[in-house]
Amino acid sequence: VRFVVMGNMFCTELKIHRRYDLKGSTQGRFTEKIKIQEKTTLKDLDLAYEFHMDKLLREALFKQIYLDCSFLESLHIIDYSLLLGLHFRAPGQLNDILEPPNALSDQESVSSVDVGLTQELSIPPKGLLLVTHEPNSVNTAPGPHIRGSTLRAFSVGEQEVDLILPGTARLRVQLGVNMPAQAHHKLVEDKEESATIELFEVYDVVVYMGIIDILQEYNTKKKVEHKCKSLQYDPMTISVTEPAIYSKRFVDFLHKVFPEER
Repeated sequence: VRFVVMGNMFCTELKIHRRYDLKGSTQGRFTEKIKIQEKTTLKDLDLAYEFHMDKLLREALFKQIYLDCSFLESLHIIDYSLLLGLHFRAPGQLNDILEPPNALSDQESVSSVDVGLTQELSIPPKGLLLVTHEPNSVNTAPGPHIRGSTLRAFSVGEQEVDLILPGTARLRVQLGVNMPAQAHHKLVEDKEESATIELFEVYDVVVYMGIIDILQEYNTKKKVEHKCKSLQYDPMTISVTEPAIYSKRFVDFLHKVFPEER
């Protein structure tokens, strides 16, 4: 019997509003809407956000992900996933996103944005918070953590929010812990004659993450499972596959979840 004792990735004073288990595969990787509750761990197809973070922090994150995946691949390990936890820094926004965003039809999404083209270009997207620090700065110095302070946001007025500011974070910003980011959810893509207009909802979040479930070897049983499922589904969509493919698909998927700034 083999087992691993791991620390709680979500051991934080901040509330974890959303949890995701991400493998990079798509077959069966969704949660039935009726089963979704506050603490439900959602899956790949339930995730309708991209997360944008500081360039140096992102580079360090993917350097570690590459090392971890290469190590797991060398041990012929598969079925691991990225456990992702999100803390929304303006909790009042959650009233707008309790249901998975991909449950909205294009028509519903369009109707929720009742502004003209000129307004779209000049008004910040719904949910965008006005932060009081440089977006490209990353702080790792410990200090007191300010909670319950009031921050005026463009579209949500005055409300209680969590502030994590440079020089004031009680816990260090580390890989997978207390990582500040912006969650982008595409509302609509409108193609005009001369350009493509994209509208996004943007939320300030604090991200917690780590690779879990690291004990499953690609053994004979898993090879048979892969063969059987490949007869029914596209081999690239099922979770179980050979280690090299699993590792590459996993990393490629995370590049989409945490894209480079354009």
